[in-house]
Amino acid sequence: AGLGGPPLLLPSMLMFAVIVASSGLLLMIERGILAEMKPLPLHPPGREGAAWRGKAPKPGGLSLSAGDADLQVRQDVRNRTLRAVCGQPGMPRDPWDLPVGQRRTLLRHILVLAGVLDSVDVRLKMDHRSDLVFLADLRPEEIRYRLQHYFKFLFVRDPLERLLSAYRNKFGEIREYQQRYGAEIVRRYRAGAGPSPAGDDVTFPEFLRYLVDEDPERMNEHWMPVYHLCQPCAVHYDFVGSYERLEADANQVLEWVRAPPHVQFPARQAWYRPASPESLHYHLCSAPRALLHDVLPKYILDFSLFAYPLPNVTKEACQQ
Repeated sequence: AGLGGPPLLLPSMLMFAVIVASSGLLLMIERGILAEMKPLPLHPPGREGAAWRGKAPKPGGLSLSAGDADLQVRQDVRNRTLRAVCGQPGMPRDPWDLPVGQRRTLLRHILVLAGVLDSVDVRLKMDHRSDLVFLADLRPEEIRYRLQHYFKFLFVRDPLERLLSAYRNKFGEIREYQQRYGAEIVRRYRAGAGPSPAGDDVTFPEFLRYLVDEDPERMNEHWMPVYHLCQPCAVHYDFVGSYERLEADANQVLEWVRAPPHVQFPARQAWYRPASPESLHYHLCSAPRALLHDVLPKYILDFSLFAYPLPNVTKEACQQ
């Protein structure tokens, strides 16, 4: 609680974790959001509630913790590449430069952190439709205000590791995805599948074949290229974090927005087993080489903009 004032509602770390769950959702925090509670103008009635404001670093003025030389190099590479690509003629400068469909996708996935829970307990359940606020929920002037004044960041992941994670989670665990996407994939790409497959035994090569035939701009958010989902030219992000150093980068963001020391990114659940580099290597080496060559161009901007190396699936590498 603040001195002599009402208790501060802590922003939900579950909102933070949503980024990781989908590897594509974005989060916006008003600069200094936890430092001082003040009402923001242009609030949508009854949706966001209170927010925090304070003096936090301005874009371009962020300083990394001591000893983070590798992170600084990676951030510099990403920033330089983004500036070079986004500075080309014809590239979007804000969401209103995007075609309607692309803008709708973007605004539906930018999550606005406003403080809705008084606990960061990751065991709490939230209704993503009613408990969270996205830019698409706001009026155009409210959207522009937040894009101008909020601290904006996204987290990225190795593109193929992200695909493998989505494949394992959606087709191995979630019945809705098995029925909606898995059954269709099996019907399309498996000889003799029959008219009503269960969709719970999709192979990784079948999933890759499906991605080759899909329009990247119409893909599901969990495997849509991050470039199309997050539009890093149309939205000027103050920070691009990495899944590979998720906890450190997340806590760095919390430091920049002046979160209280006890607010930390929640630890992963003990049962969680992320896709490992070894598992990715196995799946890629087991897939037809020509299929990988067809998939990679759809994610080439994710590799180049966010400084991820292309996979080594040569015969020599796969024999190791």
